[in-house]
Amino acid sequence: MNIMAFIPARGGSKGIPRKNLVLLHGKPLIQYTIEAVRECKTINDIFISSEDHEIISFCESLGVQVSYRRPRNLAADDTPLIDTILHAVDWMSTHGDRPDALILLQPTSPLRNASHIDEAVHLFLSSGADSLFSVHEMIEHPFECLKISSEKWSLLAKPDKEVHRRQDYKEKFCYINGAIYLFKTDFLLSRKKIFSENETILYYMPAQHGIDINTHFDLVLADCLMKNQK
Repeated sequence: MNIMAFIPARGGSKGIPRKNLVLLHGKPLIQYTIEAVRECKTINDIFISSEDHEIISFCESLGVQVSYRRPRNLAADDTPLIDTILHAVDWMSTHGDRPDALILLQPTSPLRNASHIDEAVHLFLSSGADSLFSVHEMIEHPFECLKISSEKWSLLAKPDKEVHRRQDYKEKFCYINGAIYLFKTDFLLSRKKIFSENETILYYMPAQHGIDINTHFDLVLADCLMKNQK
């Protein structure tokens, strides 16, 4: 199966300005994803989706060919990601480069590595599923989280029976960490989405590798985790 890495990297960002190029351990954030893909044994090509000249130039300086330019109207803060992907796939079809499947790898997951990507692809291929995404077990358990409505609160989730120790929690809860989304192109085009509840299979990965950089705190945390790994 021809699987292409799809890396979305617009120039704007609210939480961290110019986030995809912000330095982490001396490297722009997007470089970690590009290097991870290049170490993979299961990915055939890299597709960069960006409207930003500086991001495109940097990717090209790493040897990545960037022929596509994302329209600026698809690079706003409120642009649905699915619209960005569908536009790019339409461009691929026009230029004869449409793959069998896409693996969406956001630059904001710098601790997701080649082993995670290859494991996810092998799971995807062996399962025969149309889509997959990565998850990790929730650090903040829903039994200890509150839903706030006006001045009232309620537990986000409740156990079958009253328990007070985390080791007694039987239910399993996971978080979609955004590190890996993998889907067949035909599934994307027919459903106009990249996953479907109870159809999409899950790839479990350690929480420390699934960190998603959205704030300066996330950046500091990722820096600490990288130092610890080294």
